[in-house]
Amino acid sequence: MKRVLSFLCVGFLVSLAVVALTSAVPAWVAGVPRWLKGWPGFAYNSQHSAQPPIASQPLLQIHWQTPIDMQPPSYGPHFTSPIVTPKNNVIVTVKQQASGDFRIDCRNGADGTLLYSFNTDYVWPPWSGISPCGSTLTPRLSLATPAVGGTVLLRASADSATSPTVRQAFYGIANYNSAPSTYASSVMIDTPITSDGRGNLFFGFVVTGTTPLGLQSGIARLDQSGNGVWISAASAAADASMTQVPMNCAPAISRDGQVVYVAVRGGQAGYLVGLSNSTLAPLYRHRLQDPGSGYDAWVADYGTASPSIGPDGDVFYGVLENPFPYNNDRGWLLHFDATLTTTLTPGAFGWDTTASVLPSSAVPQYTGSSPYLLLTKYSNYAGIGSGDGLNRVAVLDPHATQIDPVTGVSTMREVITILGPTPDPSHQTPSTPNAVKEWCINSVAVDIASKSALVNNDDGNLYRWDFATNTFTQTLALTGGSGESYTPTCIGRDGTIYAINNPILFAVGQ
Repeated sequence: MKRVLSFLCVGFLVSLAVVALTSAVPAWVAGVPRWLKGWPGFAYNSQHSAQPPIASQPLLQIHWQTPIDMQPPSYGPHFTSPIVTPKNNVIVTVKQQASGDFRIDCRNGADGTLLYSFNTDYVWPPWSGISPCGSTLTPRLSLATPAVGGTVLLRASADSATSPTVRQAFYGIANYNSAPSTYASSVMIDTPITSDGRGNLFFGFVVTGTTPLGLQSGIARLDQSGNGVWISAASAAADASMTQVPMNCAPAISRDGQVVYVAVRGGQAGYLVGLSNSTLAPLYRHRLQDPGSGYDAWVADYGTASPSIGPDGDVFYGVLENPFPYNNDRGWLLHFDATLTTTLTPGAFGWDTTASVLPSSAVPQYTGSSPYLLLTKYSNYAGIGSGDGLNRVAVLDPHATQIDPVTGVSTMREVITILGPTPDPSHQTPSTPNAVKEWCINSVAVDIASKSALVNNDDGNLYRWDFATNTFTQTLALTGGSGESYTPTCIGRDGTIYAINNPILFAVGQ
């Protein structure tokens, strides 16, 4: 009887905790624009902070799950972020064939019931990996989805099963309609779509053939009425050798909404550029260089790094090291001021992740002076260079320094780090006996209310990383584990946590 009573007491206390969290949500989001009272797109907002004003539920059970790749590749795909509307409906991209063939599903966030589904004719660029089909919400709660020929399908209501949908083209829908097969075979969106606070859409695109308008690979802007402008990667960087926006690199928007930040590349070299929000005219550019060697950093098509922006306007973007792999395939999290003219302290890992942003108050033991910190994947891959396989996640101080033990470069100071908890026998050797599974994340959802983050691991588990204790205070098994490419974690309107693993979308909570 005592055991039963104890169980009931524990359950009652958990219930009280959950009620306290969920009942606080409306107050926290009262001043937040309506479209941000959910999870509008990749890394939450257009600064890619992954920091919603919503408390997450406890990691107690899987509410529902649904497969999002019907023919997954053996190495594991890159997946775009789920979207959660303010009405708590969840929108997710589903790949139906090995070669693509995407559809968009909208499900009830509470129980996963399918509300509607539609196919997009989006075609990914000819590349050996998988580029994203990344939709986004707009401030009007419309849904913008990549489509064929570099066009966008704009669904008037993301929540309505009967909503009308129109096709828009950044080079003019009349031009697309005059030669649809030509544009369909030659122009492809190669990044997630980003919306700013006025509903303007931004994305990268590649051009693989001749078009009547002479389009070149670059960056596009569409306004809410379907009017578009574009600029080539070469013009954006003022460098004719630049040929495209890297695959998966979602544009970021400055906090005042005036500047669009995105990377461009040509061969292995690249630039971070800042463009006018209204015209895409070039404002700033910085050639991406390895902070240790001084050579051009490598900007890879098979990564998932996107720019993120700090509260002070500083811009962060991940690249690979050159020469490779003298930094153990960790790359760098490069750091610039808002005008991209000043190079600031880099992070020691960055090539395949997008840094999340959190207030320094979320880490009680922090004693530095920076008002915000960064959260990032922090691997040290076994068997690559001197990599020991001790794969971590880290909270970093972007305005303080330490000497990196691998390269001797001055890097962002580690505030707290935590090691992956699961041994990785496939990478344990006499020289790397303690190798652990790595974190399959490209953007980490931060829960400010509980001073924690939700991190997804290759071991198949979802973890709550508590900053105050620097421990995993909650763990939930999702799958048996898989070595898939990096995926995001998200927090929904009601605090449900969404994570992708092997390749299934899981809704997790109380």
